[in-house]
Amino acid sequence: MKKIVAVIISFCLCAVFFVPNVKAAERLTLAEKASSAVLMERDTGSVLFEKKSHSKLPPASMTKIMTMLLIMEAIDEGKIKWNDKIRVSEHAASLGGSQIFLEPNEEMTVHDMVKGIAIGSANDASTAMAEHIAGSEGNFVDMMNKKAAQLGCKDTFFKNPTGLPAKGHYTSAHDMALMARELLKHEEITKFTGLYEDYLREDTDNKFWLVNTNRLVKFYKGVDGLKTGFTNEAKYCLTATAQKNGMRVIAVVMGAPTPKERNAQITSLLDYAYAQYSTKKLYDRHEIVKSVKVQKGSKPKLSVVTSESISLLMKKGEKGGNVKTIVKMDDKLAMPVKKGEKVGTITISNGKKMAVKSPLLASEDIGTASWWSLMKRTVGSMVKSSH
Repeated sequence: MKKIVAVIISFCLCAVFFVPNVKAAERLTLAEKASSAVLMERDTGSVLFEKKSHSKLPPASMTKIMTMLLIMEAIDEGKIKWNDKIRVSEHAASLGGSQIFLEPNEEMTVHDMVKGIAIGSANDASTAMAEHIAGSEGNFVDMMNKKAAQLGCKDTFFKNPTGLPAKGHYTSAHDMALMARELLKHEEITKFTGLYEDYLREDTDNKFWLVNTNRLVKFYKGVDGLKTGFTNEAKYCLTATAQKNGMRVIAVVMGAPTPKERNAQITSLLDYAYAQYSTKKLYDRHEIVKSVKVQKGSKPKLSVVTSESISLLMKKGEKGGNVKTIVKMDDKLAMPVKKGEKVGTITISNGKKMAVKSPLLASEDIGTASWWSLMKRTVGSMVKSSH
């Protein structure tokens, strides 16, 4: 009997010591055949999984995520319009690799250029847009690196707007996710990156068929971007995004050996995100949070809006705790105020844990009030208070 008890105890002890670490097992099965990877929830920026995510690696055409971001910002700022025609330089037309075969001095609208970049990964269109926005490709590259620094990308340095091989041109999976997160604030971009196929120059004899290099757009429900990449040095890369059940995630894989492996690993990352996590939407981008009084402004009140979508991220089955929202306006709100200018911060906590901290923006331009306007406003308030 003692021997039997000893055997049972020994067996139980072995079982305890050899119980697999489920969390470690999950991680080992993700992105096994990639040099680096990261999985990020878009609204909160929370990293759900990472593998060597800060390794500095060549991004190939994923570089164009930053190029598209600067194009979208130029559109938002009114520097360019969707129907503006962009003239193609000799240099832009001469680039090899992925292209839409632009001719020197050919003109194409911003809309079609972006379509060519987003779907066809066009190096010629990327360079033509860079030259138009910044005056030269070099100036545009400076803008790219400045924007990367602003976003907190510490593992990134760009040498061109295309991702064509260049010594010292590198980024990381983590930084690519940060850039993708910023680009996705411009919701129009997925109308391009989410297309599997389309045409350029439809009304001409030079009609050009575009097929998205990101096949997951067609074969994984919810995927609507963002950008593939391949060079011999970079191998197969993809920054993908998907939206399901109100949750948008970003998955980045760098250095996969084949396109099939790249797509399989992205698929596994997305499956993991949607199996394990959910989000609770609190605010849409540019949603009004509150109205504040402004002194010496041409208008008495300013509507303050969110700069991005704001959600709470939770593990599946987890209940939201005591959600608390604090809105803090900047101390010195000097006139004039421009639309899109940061004027405050919203902080959201879930129980004792801070979940989100995000800038708040001015919803419109407000100029400095004239002396006469201020006088009328003062008299009006005095009359109101006397009633």
